[in-house]
Amino acid sequence: MADYVYRTVMQDIKQNILNNKYNGMRIPDERSLAKHYDVSRSSMKRALELLAQQGIVFKKRGSGTFINPLYLKNQAMFRYDGSNLGITDSFKVPGKKQQIKLLDFHVINATKEIAEDLFINENDFVYEFKRLRLLDEQPFLIETGYLPIKIMPELKPETLQSSLFNYLEYEQNKTVTKAFLNITVEPSSKTDQEQLHLKPTEPVGVMDGIFFLDDGTPFEVSNMRVHYHYMNFNTFVNLGINGN
Repeated sequence: MADYVYRTVMQDIKQNILNNKYNGMRIPDERSLAKHYDVSRSSMKRALELLAQQGIVFKKRGSGTFINPLYLKNQAMFRYDGSNLGITDSFKVPGKKQQIKLLDFHVINATKEIAEDLFINENDFVYEFKRLRLLDEQPFLIETGYLPIKIMPELKPETLQSSLFNYLEYEQNKTVTKAFLNITVEPSSKTDQEQLHLKPTEPVGVMDGIFFLDDGTPFEVSNMRVHYHYMNFNTFVNLGINGN
């Protein structure tokens, strides 16, 4: 419950920032925010620390916490909040509704490559699924995923028509908190052009990822092909005081 509280507060502050509800680019102090949200100081501190780690706010010693102006000027389409790495929660465009269309879903034997990525035995059973994601009926992402049956032995097609990671978190009390992503751009294929409404001369963004549960278990191998209009990422780099 504590984890849910600080994430809820953090999301509300992020929304307030996007709606320009803080004067002078300054966030209220930790004590005032804790009182406003009726949460503990420790939960409030954790929420602010995560916002700082993401580069959304920064703390100026002796002056308070301020909004990073670059966050407002150059917002990424994918906004990970450090607690759930699912596309449904991480990819949001104001005013547009995200939908998921399940294209394919069946069980296969893991290939050698998939088995190595998921740390399972070759020929172990895995789910293979393909989904098309849309924003207000506009296709923007084709997703092909593989996950071990032993992690979700009763996965049903209807579950894949909404957020898989949210189902995992709220129904099975497991969270996906780590990922390894490889991001590239390449010429679009005929399938990309048909499903993402791309012209033959237009490229497609490609994200290959391995997603891990909070205990370190590989949960899913995924290939995501993204309409190039939505390939916009930001990252925050903190070298620390002890960097060499």
